[in-house]
Amino acid sequence: MTDPDTPKPRFSRVMLKISGEALMGDQGYGLHPPTVERIAQEVKSVHDLGVEICMVIGGGNIFRGLQGSAQGMERTTADYMGMLATVMNALAMQSAMERIGVFCRVITAIRMDEVAEPYIRRRAVRHLEKKRVCIFAAGTGNPYFTTDTAATLRANEMACEAIFKGTKVDGVYDKDPIRHADAKRYDRISYDEVLAQHLGVMDTSAIALARDNNLPIIVFSLDEPGGFRGILAGEGTYTTVHG
Repeated sequence: MTDPDTPKPRFSRVMLKISGEALMGDQGYGLHPPTVERIAQEVKSVHDLGVEICMVIGGGNIFRGLQGSAQGMERTTADYMGMLATVMNALAMQSAMERIGVFCRVITAIRMDEVAEPYIRRRAVRHLEKKRVCIFAAGTGNPYFTTDTAATLRANEMACEAIFKGTKVDGVYDKDPIRHADAKRYDRISYDEVLAQHLGVMDTSAIALARDNNLPIIVFSLDEPGGFRGILAGEGTYTTVHG
C-alpha cells in the first residue's frame, strides 16, 4: 500500500530495460545472487508506488549472440542461444522478486510452456492490470534483433509511458565518462541527436522505433540506490531522450 504522503508517480506504466551484465555484479560472468536481489528490491520500491512494471533483461552475462557470431558461429544459432540466456536471467529475477512478495510472470517469445508463458499481448496487459510484474524474455523471438529493440517493441505494445534504461552511469554523455573526465552529460537529448552522434544509448532500431512512437527513454544509473524510485518522484540524475 502506498503512503498517502508519497508524491504521485510521473508514470503509471513503464518498461525497465537492463543488461544481463547488470546481474553479474563484480564477478565478471553469470549471475550474482546479491546483485539480483538488490535490483529486485529496486523494482519492488517502484511497484509499491502502484506503478505497473514491464521488464526486459539482456543475456550478455551468459551468452552474447554477436560475440558468438564473431567467433565463427552461425549468426542465427548464436542469436537463439542469446535468447535462451535471457530466459535464464528472467527466471532468476522472477525468483528474487517473488521471495520479497512481488507477483511476477515470465513471458517468452519462444514457447517453453514448462517454465514460462508464451507471449500473448492481451494476457500480458491483464497481468499488468492485476499489478503483476511482466518480464519479457527471449527477445522478439527472431534473430538479428537485440533486447533493446525487444524492450522498445514490448513497451509500445503494452502502452508503456516510458522506457527506463538502467546503466552503470547516470545518463547519456557525449563520450565515455569513465575514460574521459571532461565528458558532458545531457539532461535532455533528442532521438535524432542520439542517432547522429552515435551515442550508444540503445541500438539504432530501438531508437528509431521509440522516436516513431514518441516513447521517451530515461537513462539512469542502476547502481544508485533508490534511483529508479527517485526518478518516478521527479528526483535524481538522469537523461531523457525525447522527441
